[in-house]
Amino acid sequence: MAGQVRLQLGISEFRRLREDELVYVDKSLLVRDVIADAATVLLLPRPRRFGKTTNLSMLRTFFARSTEPLWSLFEGLAIANAGEGVRQHFQRYPTIALTFKDVTARTWTDCRAALALVISRAYEEHAELLTAGTLSESEAETFRAIQHGRASNAQMWASLGELSKYLQRRHGERVVILIDEYDTPLHASFVHRYYDDAVEFFRNFLSGGLKDNPSLWKGVLTGVLRMARDSVFTGLNNLRVHSLLRPEYSQYFGFTEDEVAALLASVGASDRMDDVRGWYNGYVFGGRIMYNPWSVLAYLESQDRELRPYWADTSSNDLVRELLVGQGLGLRSEMERLMRGEEIERTVAEHVAMRDLQVKGELLWSLLLYTGYLKAVEQRRESRQLWCRLAIPNQEVLSIYESVFLAWADEGLGGDQKRHELIRALLGGDAETCERLLEHWLLASASLFDTARYHPPERFYHGFVLGVLVSLGDRYEVVSNQESGYGRCDVMITPRAAGQPGVVLELKVRDERRGETVEQALERALEQLAARDYAARLRTRGATPVHELAVVFDGKRVIAKERERTA
Repeated sequence: MAGQVRLQLGISEFRRLREDELVYVDKSLLVRDVIADAATVLLLPRPRRFGKTTNLSMLRTFFARSTEPLWSLFEGLAIANAGEGVRQHFQRYPTIALTFKDVTARTWTDCRAALALVISRAYEEHAELLTAGTLSESEAETFRAIQHGRASNAQMWASLGELSKYLQRRHGERVVILIDEYDTPLHASFVHRYYDDAVEFFRNFLSGGLKDNPSLWKGVLTGVLRMARDSVFTGLNNLRVHSLLRPEYSQYFGFTEDEVAALLASVGASDRMDDVRGWYNGYVFGGRIMYNPWSVLAYLESQDRELRPYWADTSSNDLVRELLVGQGLGLRSEMERLMRGEEIERTVAEHVAMRDLQVKGELLWSLLLYTGYLKAVEQRRESRQLWCRLAIPNQEVLSIYESVFLAWADEGLGGDQKRHELIRALLGGDAETCERLLEHWLLASASLFDTARYHPPERFYHGFVLGVLVSLGDRYEVVSNQESGYGRCDVMITPRAAGQPGVVLELKVRDERRGETVEQALERALEQLAARDYAARLRTRGATPVHELAVVFDGKRVIAKERERTA
C-alpha cells in the first residue's frame, strides 16, 4: 500500500478494484481454501457489507472460463504463491454467478419478477449456447423462455440445474455456481408477509441446482443467515455451512487488526487506531476479532475523518426494527444490560426458520448475532445446546440501537420535542404531564403494531425504558427491576452526579379479574413505593430531589400520581 492510496467505497467488483489500482485488502487465499474443501456446496453466511460480494467476484474471476487472460489481476496477491495445485484451477470452469442482493420487493408478484430477471441475466451471459449446437430444439425453446422472462414456475425452479447441464455439455467441465445474498429476498418476504411463496421458490430453485447435480464441481453461497433445512435446504445433504461462529474462513470476511493498522498507516492516520478500534472493531468470527470493513473504508474515505455509524445507512433495517420493536425484544431487560455495556448468556440456534421468529422469542438473539448486531464473546455446548455470551460489538452498533429506540419513542410521542418534554416531566415529578404523554405514547404504540401478537402494556413499558435510556445518554443510569430498599422497582432513573433529580417508577395494570378499580390500583402502587422504600438507592447516590411516581395502565388509559412524602 505504499505510495498513493486510492479509496473508492462501494466498488465490489474484484477486477475493477485491481485494474483501477484501488485499495484491495488481500483475501485471495479464499480460493485455495474453497478448492481444498471436501464439500461440494459451501454456505458462508456473514453480516451485510462484510466483503461477501467482493469475495464471490474474486472467486468468479479466478475460476470462470474465459478467453481473456486475467492472471495479472492476481499477481502480488497471496494466491499467486499458492502452488501449481491451485493454479491448475485458474479460468478452468464454466461459471454461473447470481446475486439476489437487490431483490427486496414488497409483494410476491414483484419479487417473482425480480427473481426472473436475475435468472434471465445469467442465461443471457451464456447465450452463446444457443448458437453452439449444444441444445436440442426443446432445450433451446426453454432457454429462450428463461432468457426473455417468459418462464413458468417449473422452468425457473429447474433453471439452475439445466444451465449447468448445458454448460458442462458445451465445455466438458463441471460448473462453478456462485450465489450472492441468497437470503435477501427471504428477509423481505418475512417483513412484507409473503414468506411461504419465497420459501417455496428457493427450496425448489436451490435444490434443482445444488442437490445431486452431476454437472456441479463447486457451489458457494453467501448470505446473512443459515436458513433451517426444513425451510430452504431440504434434502441438500452435500451442503457445508461455515457460520461466523466457526473458525473456517473466518479471516476472509471483515478486516483483521493488522489489516486495519496497515490501512491507517497507508493514509497517515495510525494515531487514530484506538478510535477506529472502539467504533468498528469487536466482531468475533470463529474466535478471531474482526473489524467492519465497510465502516473502516468509509471512515478513511471521509474528508473529516469523523467517527460515524456508516454501516447503518448501507442496508434496510426493516427486519431488525420489526423484531426489536414489533416483536417485543424490549420485553427483555437483557437489552438494557447490553446497552449499558454488559454481557448476557443465551442459547443460540445454529440455523433459523424465520417463521419461528414470531413464536420463539429466544431466536431473536440468534438473529441479532448473525446479522452483526451482537457478538459472541464466548461459546460453549451443554445438553446439545449452544450457549453464547453476547455483547454489543462496538460504538457504531450501539448507536444503531439507540437510533431505533429513539425513532420508536419519537414516533409514539409525536417527535423529538415531545420526548424531551416527557423527560423534563419525569425529572421534575410532573405527574400530570407524564400521565398525558405516556397515554399518548401507549395509544400510538398500540396502533403501530399488532396488539394481538404483542400485548401492551409490557411491550410499551420496556419500550419506554429503552427510549428513556437512550434519551438521557451519559447523564443518568436507567434500569428496570433494580434492587433497592426492600425489593425491586420497575424503573429507576439514577443521576451519575450527586445533586441531580432521581426518579422511581412503579407501574401497575388494573387487575380486572379481581374487580379492581383504577383508584385501588393506584393506591396499591403508592403503598408499594412507601413500604419497599425503592428511593433508598437514589438517596444513597445523592439524588435530590427524589420523585416517586405511581403509574397505572387501564386498557389504553394511563393514570399517574407522585407519592407524597412526610418529613
